[in-house]
Amino acid sequence: MTETLHVKRREGIGSRAARRLRRQGQVPAILYGHKEENIPLSVPVGEIQAAVRHGARHVTLQGDVQEEALIREIQWDTWGLEILHVDFQRVYAGERVQVEVAIHLRGEAPGEREGGHVEQVLHEVEIECSATEVPEELIMRIHDLHVGQTLTVADLSVPPGVKVLADPDTPVVHCEAITEEEEEELEAPAPGPSEPEVIGRKKKEEEEAQED
Repeated sequence: MTETLHVKRREGIGSRAARRLRRQGQVPAILYGHKEENIPLSVPVGEIQAAVRHGARHVTLQGDVQEEALIREIQWDTWGLEILHVDFQRVYAGERVQVEVAIHLRGEAPGEREGGHVEQVLHEVEIECSATEVPEELIMRIHDLHVGQTLTVADLSVPPGVKVLADPDTPVVHCEAITEEEEEELEAPAPGPSEPEVIGRKKKEEEEAQED
């Protein structure tokens, strides 16, 4: 998926200029790559948020620069809610790039019905593909995953034209039998709130007992 972003060159640098841009609804960005000049940019916050929401990695930059680019890195605030900065990498038509994409599980593992527990141990993987056809994610289907089994990189669903660069034997997800101790921990009720100690209550109760 390709998104169009309308960018402007930015003059000011530093945290003060960045904060001023964000107050104006713009996100600071940088465009680099192919041994050409680095260009400081700003992009409307709504446009970059929409691109991220749609899972776009390849974007068309229009405005003060006319470039094809990849969203290479996004810097978020502490809570992961606000985009603080974006790195764009120049790409050319037909160019192949190397990027990391997320791995998402799909389906229900029969191993869970057999008393097992599914654990994903690899959450992203590096791939090589056309710059204009970077997938949002790679899918691992677990509908045949039984207790004691492991699915590896070789079992990923990979779109045509995409090459996975990781070792095919690298584990992605496995299903292990739940031990008795783990089962007891899962079934144990959550501890309720303890009654707070009231200063002076114990002494008062002892005095009342003596009076009786």
